[in-house]
Amino acid sequence: MSQASGDHHGDYQELVDDISELLGAPATLENRDFELLAFGAYDEGELDPSALDPVRARSILTRRSTSAVRAWFEGFGITRANGPVRIPPTPEAGVYRGRICLPVRHRSVVLGYVWLLDDDPGPSAEQLAGAMEVTDRIGALLADEAQAGADLTREFRTVLTAERGWQRDMAVAALRTALGARGEGPHAVVCVAPWPSADPDDAPSARTVPHATAVCTVPWGTAAQSLALLIRLRATDVPAPALSAASRLLKETEGAVAAGVGAPRTGLAGLGAAWQEASASARAALAQPHLGPVAEWGAIGPYRLLTALPPDTAQDPAVRTLLSPAHQELARTAEVYLDRAGQAGRTAAELGIHRQTLYYRLSRVEQLTGLDLADGEDRLLLHMALKSARLQVSRSGEPTPR
Repeated sequence: MSQASGDHHGDYQELVDDISELLGAPATLENRDFELLAFGAYDEGELDPSALDPVRARSILTRRSTSAVRAWFEGFGITRANGPVRIPPTPEAGVYRGRICLPVRHRSVVLGYVWLLDDDPGPSAEQLAGAMEVTDRIGALLADEAQAGADLTREFRTVLTAERGWQRDMAVAALRTALGARGEGPHAVVCVAPWPSADPDDAPSARTVPHATAVCTVPWGTAAQSLALLIRLRATDVPAPALSAASRLLKETEGAVAAGVGAPRTGLAGLGAAWQEASASARAALAQPHLGPVAEWGAIGPYRLLTALPPDTAQDPAVRTLLSPAHQELARTAEVYLDRAGQAGRTAAELGIHRQTLYYRLSRVEQLTGLDLADGEDRLLLHMALKSARLQVSRSGEPTPR
């Protein structure tokens, strides 16, 4: 049985089968994120998890490895190696049988790994040298697949910044032409904000971000930038690659604070809407840190409506005084009270104050706003105004304090 995935899936499979035949043992190919791309022919018994160690069985049967497994193998220097790396059995790590790892590189950049079990006596040095020559061809294919999306910056940015209507339709058509069949698959749009540089050359290319088809910078607010990514998915109900890319960029980029992921889609027709969802989700994560650092459109609740308000929407006159810096503590008290559905005990406990102090602060809120906190519509108005104020503050790119 053979399996493969990716734009060059047939080529990957053929090359992995070549390595398996050359070494006399079944080999597997994973990308640099330890996601399975192809594996060679196995006897039925070899696919029985009882005949393999847990790490090998999970990789083949679920097509991926855990982050802990990845970190453990990377600890043997496979990301830096230029030749085969032997990894001894380590039962306590779930690795009952030794491994040989053949790093897949292209122009000194590691793009993946070929794995095989290290049985005694194992392949000879000549066989391994021949297998490494095959990994060079795999590396060229992986680089070619990544490079295919590396030159779409202009087309992608044009779609995201174009006016709605015929201008956006034309921009989408141009991107669709550039992507070809790849544009018809499932994908998600990611927004990382703020992006610390306005220089487009400082943005990562698509080939350096796993699963990215296109990457560009987009204006964020009046002076800042955000980073937009178009991420390939296996299916619209599996957003993991988009979430992983967002988390990785936040971890590796100083100055980036939050990220948002739009609802996954198939095809490019809704790309503009997907970007609005991703950027709105990033704004929500900046405004309400508990939603982030990576917020999904389906999980930001009322911010799906609040982020649709024009950026220059004026504060409601009833709450303008409450939202002044002099009354920051009162505004915070009112927001927590409304977040907790008006439950005084929970509110006082979260704020670390006595109930009588809470009641005094709430009476001051009513005096300043003229609103009745016992009235549902007044409470709704105040709650919306407080959340909208958070969004306005978050436009600077800094997370709103809690």
